[in-house]
Amino acid sequence: MGYATTRTSERVAAAMGLLASAPVRFQAACDVPRGGVLLALPAVLAVGLLRHTAALYTLPNGFYGIASIFLLLALMALARIKSVEQLRYVAPGEWGNLLGLDRIPEVRTLRQKLEILCQQTGQAVRWNTELAREWIAGQRESELVFYADGHVRVYSGDLTALPRHYVARERLCLRGTTDYWINAMDGQPFFFVNKEVDPGLLATLRDDLVPWLETNAPASVELQQRMHDDPLQHRFTLVFDREGYSPAFFREMKQRRIALLSYHKYPGDAWPAEEFSDCTVKLAGGEVTSMKLAERGSRLSNGLWVREVRKLSETGRQTSILSTNYRADYTALAVSMFARWSQENFYKYMRQHYNLDRLAEYGTEPITDPIRTVNPAWRKLDSQIRAKTENRRRQLAQFGALDLQSSLTEPEVARYQQKKAGLQDEIENLNREIDELKKQRKEIPHHIPVQDLPESDRFSRLLTERKHFIDTIKLIAYRAETSMASLLADRLSREDDTRALLRQIYETEVDLIPDLSSSTLTVRLHHLTQAAHDEAVRQLCNELNATETIFPGTDLKLVYQVG
Repeated sequence: MGYATTRTSERVAAAMGLLASAPVRFQAACDVPRGGVLLALPAVLAVGLLRHTAALYTLPNGFYGIASIFLLLALMALARIKSVEQLRYVAPGEWGNLLGLDRIPEVRTLRQKLEILCQQTGQAVRWNTELAREWIAGQRESELVFYADGHVRVYSGDLTALPRHYVARERLCLRGTTDYWINAMDGQPFFFVNKEVDPGLLATLRDDLVPWLETNAPASVELQQRMHDDPLQHRFTLVFDREGYSPAFFREMKQRRIALLSYHKYPGDAWPAEEFSDCTVKLAGGEVTSMKLAERGSRLSNGLWVREVRKLSETGRQTSILSTNYRADYTALAVSMFARWSQENFYKYMRQHYNLDRLAEYGTEPITDPIRTVNPAWRKLDSQIRAKTENRRRQLAQFGALDLQSSLTEPEVARYQQKKAGLQDEIENLNREIDELKKQRKEIPHHIPVQDLPESDRFSRLLTERKHFIDTIKLIAYRAETSMASLLADRLSREDDTRALLRQIYETEVDLIPDLSSSTLTVRLHHLTQAAHDEAVRQLCNELNATETIFPGTDLKLVYQVG
């Protein structure tokens, strides 16, 4: 039965199918490693870890119930156990103490449970959608600002030759898939969609993200009334970078009562410096700073009238912002636009601490969706045109640099004329070749269905169901960590230390003291490295105790202490 197995009779009953799941029973334990993750349990449950499990997921009878599996996965994410395989190197009995069991499942068993949970394609997306709908409903109307951006997950395997994507953080074109995320202003995630063939931000906004937001970001009765009374009142604001810039898209979203906020791709001439004024603004993180801002009205190429706000930096550089939010103060528009970096920080933090880019399973599946990709024949011709165009540019530069000097001898003049004529012939030949290649390229479709690709260029889709399931667990863990960080922020001299302190808490040992007579489970965290941190955690424990959280599957109220 494995190391640390003490509940033998229950395991035998589970093996015979006589036990739906093992009951959660805590025993007193001292110095449980990484037990500090239990301090995150109230936040994890409040975010919604177990809220939809009964409706969306089931497991057959066995020793490990569905709540224990979900709790284990969430606590693993918080403890920075970045893959199921890393469970081989943790003490199973000690982790079992944290769940009220004798031990946690073996890696093989946990993989089997995940396979059962993820056997229905699309279920993880539905779970993520249900959670995201609740998270959005918890936002104030003034906070209905959504950030959309893509994140490339690089794939280095050999199961399939995925298309190449430009990876900005590596400054290289690498094989991978693109996840398009929707985040809040503070970087907290809501939802994401995966694209093995990247259609670009603009197409994903129009076809996927905006329809999803329209369905899952409901407008309150008060907002609907304001929209009825005010034709310029928007439903929510969508923020994205220059890649999504399109005057036609701006007009389309305005008609759908969605305000857009983005950088101006073609800002034109600089504005006079005297137009800018010092504005005191409060950033998304709570910091107060000063910006030099100015505002004008601007008309896009299709005649749409939008607001244009510019920020003047100390070096004199002007950053131009466009928006169809006609009601917000221009300082609020600037703050919302520059808060886009919180989404980049989210990607970086998730890659570093939650292993966001890691595969959750190995395998591929055929692409049956009507996805179109660049025609390899078109790409080959386009590459030849680009190469010959660059060659022609160099030849033209040489041709223009040749200069006839008045002091040249007759043989030197002859050589000059011969070289000039040779360059002219090469340029004319290149012009004819480029025109012919462009004619051939025009006759070939730019994009074709994936199914019509030549066999040598055909690729498959990486399995995504388990990846989306595990990533949803990580989103819950990140949101729980963020809520705890907000409780600690006012108690530390440096706000940047909050997440570092939380990681220290999650790594710290605890003592578990169940008391059935008073129906409590006391989690006593060992002292941290500094007295100031101990005091901050004591106040955090008071906040957590006020939630009166009951450990799932028991009637034990969690009580947190430091000592």
